[in-house]
Amino acid sequence: MDILATIASTVFEQMQKPTLAFLIMGVLLAALRSKFEIPEPVYKFIVILLLLKVGMGAGISIRDADLLSLIVPALGAAFVGIAIVLIGSRTLARWQGVSHIDGLATTGLFGAVSASTLAAGMAILDESGVAYEGFIGALYPFMDIAALVTAIALAKVSAARQQTTSITINADGTVAASGPARANAPLSVGDNGSMVRGILIDTYRSPAISALVAGLALGVFAQPDAVFKSFYEPLFRGLLSILMLIMGMEAWSLLSELRKVALAYILYGLTAPIIHGLLGFGVGLIAHELTGFSAGGVILLAVMAASSSDISGPPTMRAALPEASSSAYVGTSTGLGTPVAILSIPLFIALAEVFI
Repeated sequence: MDILATIASTVFEQMQKPTLAFLIMGVLLAALRSKFEIPEPVYKFIVILLLLKVGMGAGISIRDADLLSLIVPALGAAFVGIAIVLIGSRTLARWQGVSHIDGLATTGLFGAVSASTLAAGMAILDESGVAYEGFIGALYPFMDIAALVTAIALAKVSAARQQTTSITINADGTVAASGPARANAPLSVGDNGSMVRGILIDTYRSPAISALVAGLALGVFAQPDAVFKSFYEPLFRGLLSILMLIMGMEAWSLLSELRKVALAYILYGLTAPIIHGLLGFGVGLIAHELTGFSAGGVILLAVMAASSSDISGPPTMRAALPEASSSAYVGTSTGLGTPVAILSIPLFIALAEVFI
């Protein structure tokens, strides 16, 4: 009973946090058929500011870190982000009744990182007296951007294949189009290479990813600390709350779609954080053996892997994959993934005591 009470208390506490509270309020406004709305230009402005802030903060952390000690955990973090999306593309995205695009968008958020969950993990380690590297925050963009770009690229490849027209060569040598090819129809190596190359270029040129990468570059190579602290940080939580209102209203409007595949998303939201966290923990152990990566660092890498993005992920997916259902990826990641990830932190601490 004590465990159930603790879980219920944690979930209730998470519901009161700004991210979830404003998301829920957006749902309630839409459910009550309120005429409240945020103009599209204002929404785009908010998204760009938020993503610049996230990228810039990560870049500043990388600039101040010891790069020799950072490189192995950073590559491990990027690997975990990509692996989570690839696993999701073979599981959730192929679940009967789940839209492939919605599934990939959801796995992209689960491969990305929640700053609030990472902060919670750091606070718990501080309270427990467990040391960790100062550059841990710099691992955020490696996992975050790797996962988001992988998910977006896979989604665009899938969409391109569905739109590909199959070609038939007639007896007289003429070529005839016979309609859209099957989604899984194989393309030639050359076609695949040029398609993926073009999609990656388009992805990095998209407003969302461009803002993230621009902020990251500014943080690493420039000195934006003053404007970062005086402008971006004070506005961050307020702008995020408005974004969550918008997401909540959109989630309600698309709730009928989520109901059709609720079981798939519920199972994924409840189990994926633990599985992903164990993957991150395993990669952290490898970094520990190779570079002496601390036990606290291994735990926090697992926490990042277990988390799902509630900041950079939703606006990135909305901007890059507007056809994806926000009710699926926001509801699953923020509504289920975040509480489960936070509740799993003691598990990773216990594993570290056993294996490190």
